[in-house]
Amino acid sequence: MIRTRFLVLGAFLVALIAMVVQGGATAIAVPTPDSAAQALVLRVVRPSSPQVAALTENYDLLEARTGDDYFVLGDKSTLKALRAQGYRARTERALAPLPRATEPTKSALRADGTINAAEYGTFYGGYHTVDAQMQHLQDVAAANPTLATLVDYGDSWRKTRGLSGYDLLAICITKLNAGDCARSTSAPKPRSVVVSAIHARELATAEISWNWIDYLVASYGTDPTITTLLDTTEIWVVPVLNPDGRKIVEGGGNSPYFQRKNANTNRGSCANPPTSSNQFGVDLNRNATFHWGGVGSSSTACSQTYRGPSAASEPETQAAQGLFNSLFADRRGTAITDAAPATTTGTFMTYHSYAGLVLYPWGDRNSLAPNGAKLRALAQKLTSYNGYTAGQGGNVLYQTTGTTDDDIYGRLGVAAFTTELGASGTSCDGFMPAYSCVGSRYWPQERQALTALAQAAAGPYR
Repeated sequence: MIRTRFLVLGAFLVALIAMVVQGGATAIAVPTPDSAAQALVLRVVRPSSPQVAALTENYDLLEARTGDDYFVLGDKSTLKALRAQGYRARTERALAPLPRATEPTKSALRADGTINAAEYGTFYGGYHTVDAQMQHLQDVAAANPTLATLVDYGDSWRKTRGLSGYDLLAICITKLNAGDCARSTSAPKPRSVVVSAIHARELATAEISWNWIDYLVASYGTDPTITTLLDTTEIWVVPVLNPDGRKIVEGGGNSPYFQRKNANTNRGSCANPPTSSNQFGVDLNRNATFHWGGVGSSSTACSQTYRGPSAASEPETQAAQGLFNSLFADRRGTAITDAAPATTTGTFMTYHSYAGLVLYPWGDRNSLAPNGAKLRALAQKLTSYNGYTAGQGGNVLYQTTGTTDDDIYGRLGVAAFTTELGASGTSCDGFMPAYSCVGSRYWPQERQALTALAQAAAGPYR
C-alpha cells in the first residue's frame, strides 16, 4: 500500500476534466467540491496504455506505481469522474496536513565567517523557504572562498517579466585552483551536477541539495574521501531550479499548494490558487529540448505535465540548458544509436519525488540507450546505498519526453540520472513528508549515493 503524507487540497479544484479513454469517451464534467474537500490518493487498477496516456493528459498522475496499478491525486469528485470514464479506481489513502513553522529569512553569515543555520526561514515544519535557499548559497560562498563559487546563470519567468521573481543560482564546490568553476567545457576537472526542485511541490528534493552543499564544505580537510573528491572534481549544485513555483507552494501557508510547474501565466485560464489537477505554468521537466513534445507530456495548458508551446520555451529551461552546455562538451552523435565515447567525463542527477527509483535513459522507450549497460550499472550502484529500484521510466514508472536527464544524455552524452525519493509504506512517502524524514531517511541514503556519483565523474563509461 502506498503511504503518502500530503495536505488537504485547497478550494478551486477543476470543474471540468475531459478525457479520451480507449478510442473516445465523451467529456465528463467533474463537480466542483466545496472548500473542505479531502485530498485523496486514488489507485487506478491496471489501466491500458491509452488510459495511462489520458491520465497523463488530464489528471495529476503521481510519480508512483505498484505493478500495473497507477496513482492519481484528487478527491471524491476525481474518483467519481475516473469511474464514469471506465477506470477501475478506488481510494488508496486520505491525506492529512502537517504542522508548519515560519522564521524570518536573512543572511546567516556571522562576522567570523561561520553560518548560523537558525537564521534561515522555514515553512511546513522545517523546510527551507526559497529565499532561504538562495541566501544559503550566497552565505556558503562567502564563508568558503577557497572552496565555493556562486554562479548566477539566468532569471526565473517572473523576473524576466519585471515581477518579483528570482535570479537562478548555482554553486560550484571544489578546492579552487586556476581555471576551476569557470563556465568552460575545457575545465581541468571532471564535473558532477545535482539539480533539485524542478517540480516545486517536491519539498524534500531541495533539502538533499542543501545538505549535500553543507556536507561537502564541512568535510573538506577532515574527511579523506571528500577531501580527495574536492581536490579532483567540481561539484555543481542547483538546489531550486524552479524558484517561482516553489514560492507559490509556500503561499499556501499551513496547506502548501501543489504547484508543480513554473509561474508562467501566459497560457490557459487555469485555477488560481492552483490545485493538484489544474494550475498555470509549464512543466519544466517536460520542456527540455531533446525529444520534446511526445509521450508522457500534455498539450493542455492547465495540465500538470503541460510541455509548453515549444521546446525550451521557458526561461528556466533556457538558462539551465545554457549552464549545462557550458559545463559539458558534446560527446554524443546526433543519431539515437550513437554512444558517447568511453573517455566522456561528467555525471548528472536530478531529484524528484516520490517513487523510490533511480531512472536512467531512455525515458521515452524501453530499449537501452547506447551507453545503457554502463548507465544501468552506475544506477544500480546508487541503489545499493538508497535501497531503491533502478530502471528506465517505461519499465518501472511510465514513459516521458522532454525531461532533464534524457536531455543531458541525449544532447551531450553525459551520464544522467533521476532519483525519485520515496519511502513506500511509511509516513515519509509523498511530495510533502514530515521534515524529519529528510534527516532520518532521505539524507543518510543520498549522502553515500551522491558521493559515489561524484566519484564516477572522471569516467562513468569506463
